Amino acid sequence: MEYIPLLVLIISFVGLLAIGTPVAWSIAISSMLTLLVSVPSLPALATISQRMATGLDSFALLAIPFFILSGELMNQGGIAHRLIAFAKSLVGALPGGLALINIISAMFMGAIAGSAMASASAMGSILGPEMEKEGYDREFAAAVNITSATTGLVIPPSNILIVYSLASGGASIAALFLAGYIPGLLTGLLLMVVTVFWAKKKGYGTGERSSMKQVFKTFVDAVPSLFLLVLVIGGIVAGIFTATEASAIAVLYSLLLGFAYKQITFKKLPQIFLNASSTTAVVMLLIAASMGMSWALSFEHIPQDISSGLLSITDNKIALLLIINLILLFVGIFMDITPAVLIFTPIFLPIVTKLGIDPVHFGIIMILNLCIGLCTPPVGSVLFVGVGIAKTSIEKVIKPLLPLFAAMILALFLITYIPELALWLPGLFGL
Repeated sequence: MEYIPLLVLIISFVGLLAIGTPVAWSIAISSMLTLLVSVPSLPALATISQRMATGLDSFALLAIPFFILSGELMNQGGIAHRLIAFAKSLVGALPGGLALINIISAMFMGAIAGSAMASASAMGSILGPEMEKEGYDREFAAAVNITSATTGLVIPPSNILIVYSLASGGASIAALFLAGYIPGLLTGLLLMVVTVFWAKKKGYGTGERSSMKQVFKTFVDAVPSLFLLVLVIGGIVAGIFTATEASAIAVLYSLLLGFAYKQITFKKLPQIFLNASSTTAVVMLLIAASMGMSWALSFEHIPQDISSGLLSITDNKIALLLIINLILLFVGIFMDITPAVLIFTPIFLPIVTKLGIDPVHFGIIMILNLCIGLCTPPVGSVLFVGVGIAKTSIEKVIKPLLPLFAAMILALFLITYIPELALWLPGLFGL
């Protein structure tokens, strides 16, 4: 009997996804069906509804709509062109220079906008045609854009790190933000290494070497955009304001910067607010449904059963982290990152903390892992955005994606087994 709730959950969730039910409703309905195993129908329905509503009653979650709006303002405010120009002055002369520019710009853009899809959209639209004009394969350009876009989910400020903080029951947002820098930069660096080898193999050309004067000029142009990172992260780490207050400040700064660059006008604001509201609604519904599922899982003691099962297999830290990583890699193929974090954090976090693994370290492992899923079919949202903008197909992009996947997986395992890569910066600031 103890495994019936888990079977009901898995079968109903997979079945609903298979018939095309939206992910959020699949999560909510399968949660209710799981609860029906041991609770009458009316209390089950009322409980899931209540848990979905109360799951959003969190001050920390207010940061998400603000950061989404800030990202939309940044995306529309002419930021991408300045970041690309700065990246071009740094690496444009190297083999595969335009692809390297894509990766560096995506790291900047993703960190500022906090959205992998916004980064993939901006970089793909601007750099994709340029790369094709310079003789790059369209599929390779798309693969670089897709994988590099996910680095912004690890490099702060990141909405998904805020979601993990909520799901973990209180991991410090400031510590998570600081912990994301080195893993995000390491992932980007490994993607660049693979890109250089691929470019040499395919004979992709190099651009002109920029003078120090050009580097300085493009850096000065990009400083106002990059200052947002200093403002937000510096303020949070220094204790001047909370992550939620920082998100509101980011909106104000992004708005003023967009007007200063003359890329945002009062006429454009309604559409910007509508885009941000639409994205926020999707994210919040996913969070609400996932909070309902988390409660149903807890009520049926499913996390404890899974924990006992995994610990009965092995209590070796290295082996257990490998198993959890493999499970999350599989989960990421079929589930979006937000519900995956909310559902699996309460399951795996108690296991890893028993083994002495820091919750902040595990949060970075989980986010890095699930970022890979955003680039894989059948539900990889960033994959679909990147392929759509490049006007190619998933089948054609898979081949150039494989070596880039290998780089991301290598980064994941380095972060997993060298915790100092994630914990050094938070420790430096006493977090």
